[in-house]
Amino acid sequence: MILEAARRALGDLFTPEFRAAFFKTLGLTLLLLVVVWLGLQHLFDAYALPWIDALLPGFPSWASWLGIIAAILAAIGLALGLALLIAPVAAIIAGLFLDDVAEIIEKNEYKLDPPGRAVPTMRAVLLSVKFLAVVILGNIVALFLLLIPGVNIAAFFLINGYLLGREYFEFAAMRFRDEPEAKALRRRNFGTVFLAGLVIAAFLAVPVVNLLTPLFAAALMVHLHKLVSTEERRA
Repeated sequence: MILEAARRALGDLFTPEFRAAFFKTLGLTLLLLVVVWLGLQHLFDAYALPWIDALLPGFPSWASWLGIIAAILAAIGLALGLALLIAPVAAIIAGLFLDDVAEIIEKNEYKLDPPGRAVPTMRAVLLSVKFLAVVILGNIVALFLLLIPGVNIAAFFLINGYLLGREYFEFAAMRFRDEPEAKALRRRNFGTVFLAGLVIAAFLAVPVVNLLTPLFAAALMVHLHKLVSTEERRA
């Protein structure tokens, strides 16, 4: 079931409709990352550099190299910080287009089924913020666990697999059910949803490709929700 949903989701990523959603997501993500970069650079220039300049006069002349080293380290730190922000920023931007993604799949591949209903605008914004919080929380916890050998990689996949699987499956289910029913459906199929979440976490772990994670995750869970619902009706 999960492999079938993943196969269909990967196929969806290369359709013309999905390419349009991807370019919108990518463009807004890059724009927001540029704004964040300029903001961080401005904060560094406004607060860190004056402090370094004030500190160095009290040191010997050779200590001016400390300022250069500090500036290089700060630039590296900003670049690493920006790299860590790529996935969360892509998540919050893509969260605004998840209904569009679900509608494309439902219209193209489930024509005989009743169409899902779009999540209201304010609810979509809240879901986007929730997705952002989930991705940040999962990666912060995983980052701390990187210090523990043998646990770090497993922790990354387990934490993100659980959180991302839960959030994206409930999103797909809430297009056809109210929120309590969507949560109950997820709990009844916990193992399946969790394993699908691990697939999403694997996608998230690949640099650059992880920009596609929200769109892939939404497509995967739309297909999985359809398959799970069909299975339950048969049972």
